[in-house]
Amino acid sequence: MERWPWPSGGAWLLVAARALLQLLRADLRLGRPLLAALALLAALDWLCQRLLPPPAALAVLAAAGWIALSRLARPPRLPVATRVVLITGCDSGFGKEAAKKLDAMGFMVLATVLGLESPGALELRACCSPRLRLLQMDLTKSADISRVLEFTKAHTSSTGLWGLVNNAGHNDVVADVELSPVATFRNCMEVNFFGMLELTKGLLPLLRRSKGRIVTVGSPAGDMPYPCLAAYGTSKAAVALLMDTFSCELLPWGVKVSVIQPGCFRTESVQNVNRWEQRKELLLANLPQELLQAYGEDYIEHFHGQFLHSLSLALPDFSPVLDAITDALLATQPRRRYYPGRGLGLMYFIHYYLPEGLRRRFLQTFFISHCLPRALRPGQPRPAQDADQDPEPLGPSPETAH
Repeated sequence: MERWPWPSGGAWLLVAARALLQLLRADLRLGRPLLAALALLAALDWLCQRLLPPPAALAVLAAAGWIALSRLARPPRLPVATRVVLITGCDSGFGKEAAKKLDAMGFMVLATVLGLESPGALELRACCSPRLRLLQMDLTKSADISRVLEFTKAHTSSTGLWGLVNNAGHNDVVADVELSPVATFRNCMEVNFFGMLELTKGLLPLLRRSKGRIVTVGSPAGDMPYPCLAAYGTSKAAVALLMDTFSCELLPWGVKVSVIQPGCFRTESVQNVNRWEQRKELLLANLPQELLQAYGEDYIEHFHGQFLHSLSLALPDFSPVLDAITDALLATQPRRRYYPGRGLGLMYFIHYYLPEGLRRRFLQTFFISHCLPRALRPGQPRPAQDADQDPEPLGPSPETAH
């Protein structure tokens, strides 16, 4: 079959010039995603020249280029101007770094901390501008939440409140559900869900008035069954569903809602190995004897070691999370979900599209590998009766709830 003649060099020069102009207008960042997209487009061009007539090939290349640019281009941003944003959990981690970044951009930041003299609070006071205000708040205490609400309403009467960043989070224990005291589930829900809900509801009149933003830091553990993170994951699953509900209900008011689902980053909590050792020792000390016999101390030591190993691989650079928070606050059309972190795209693809057995095996391979409880190992006698006693509460957490 006779092939259609391919466009001349002059035509290609015109196409290339237009593509370059589009690239400049798109405000793209030179990095691996852009280089990968250009390589794929070059491969697609090669295939089109050999398989398609020129009109169809140009249409395919134009569509592919438009899709690539729309995915990679940074969306238009709103000016910071005099916008006010409230961020919870600024003692450490994402909250502290987000407060620094947004303050440097010109936001008026209201940063909540557990203690006004905590190391994180002192660092923010030393390195940020006078615009930043530190507010003491424990999300498990309604009096603290009410005080922050009153302060925010009083100090944003002229500027309005543009954004709320729900960052504060808490995790009590890393263990199977049966080994985890019910109190740990309640503790996680109090901070991660109920405290966040009370604060968000209290700020909704201000956010509706400004047609502002709600940005909430969630976790992939709320989307998929990470081994040994049931207490934390269930609270984050509740948060994600609540934010989806807010997104629908607040749409007529012009309020946009985003959820950040970060991978594992090297926050202060992640690096605090002593804290996780203490939690493991408390778990062992308070575990009913029947459960200890059924699972075995070596089973608990195994998943604890696997968990610490996974934390050692945490990413040190917070910028993907901070960029996602900034985009959710300032993009004219923010995403409903952001997934900053290495390997999350593959993880979610496996979770949503592969069979359940492969999903489970993937999480066990890359997070906490499978280990049989003592009673299920060959040659081990089974316990005389199933444990019907819930573990005792582990006592106060080394990391107080935000």
